[in-house]
Amino acid sequence: MRLDELKPVEGSKFATKRVGRGIGSGTGKTAGKGHKGQNARSGGGVRPGFEGGQMPLYRRLPKRGFTNIFAKQYVSINVSELERFDNGTEVTAELLKETGVVSKTLDGIKILGRGELTKKLTVKVAKFSASAAEKIEKAGGKAEVI
Repeated sequence: MRLDELKPVEGSKFATKRVGRGIGSGTGKTAGKGHKGQNARSGGGVRPGFEGGQMPLYRRLPKRGFTNIFAKQYVSINVSELERFDNGTEVTAELLKETGVVSKTLDGIKILGRGELTKKLTVKVAKFSASAAEKIEKAGGKAEVI
């Protein structure tokens, strides 16, 4: 198959509806807008969420909770992802980003305990789960909070 042989799937493309083009077209005269009224006018219609003056749904529903703007956001990775590094490596946030384990560091990295670790590593990140720190030390490495 070549690029010049490509064509859209049958039935996926439609000709645009040409409105207001005479009585024989089926969409002539009022052009599918009916007779008079707000929606027949140029620029007519109502804003999104407007319910004709009735209290809109987004204002009838109660507000719940809040967003803590000071909350720290951590990127979580599991100990199994540290298996890719060689014995004796010092694993830092910068190294994890360089090697593509994480794409961004946000407010820090947290190591979680899923998976196994057999390499002896020194891991320096913002947070560890208890099981992750245990697994790193069990493999002969160090878990250091920075």
